[in-house]
Amino acid sequence: MANSYHQIYIQAVFAAKYRKAQLEQTWRQEMLSVIGNLINESSCKTLIVNGTNDHVHCFFGLHPIVSVSTIMQKIKAKSSKWLNETDYLKHRFEWQSGYGVFSYSRSHRDAVYKYIQNQEEHHKKVPFIEEYINMLEKFGIKYDKRYIFHELI
Repeated sequence: MANSYHQIYIQAVFAAKYRKAQLEQTWRQEMLSVIGNLINESSCKTLIVNGTNDHVHCFFGLHPIVSVSTIMQKIKAKSSKWLNETDYLKHRFEWQSGYGVFSYSRSHRDAVYKYIQNQEEHHKKVPFIEEYINMLEKFGIKYDKRYIFHELI
């Protein structure tokens, strides 16, 4: 695309099904790398992918030829397929349906990067669901509590 320029920074957040703490630290980094590679293969540019035992944050430059829904479907489908083809879990893995996507300006890039980089430390103080609701409210996104990432009851 000659003479087409873009700068679109996206943070995507998604959780393991029922927010089960099953993303084990022994292999989590390998899975996060797979997700980063999937983003890059989609013509986007991974800045950082990190998470905890129950959810993932991806921060990337979105290429304008790629829709958010397309890249999220690819990330979630192919990373769960990858995980299910390993011997890391004894059961079938799934991501919870849905995700949160938030856009940022270049001036916020370093702060978002550091925030995602420090997920383990951050979640010692703030539970994931509280963090997620705070993000929705900060961005003025209307939501229905019935559809927020839920736990297995």
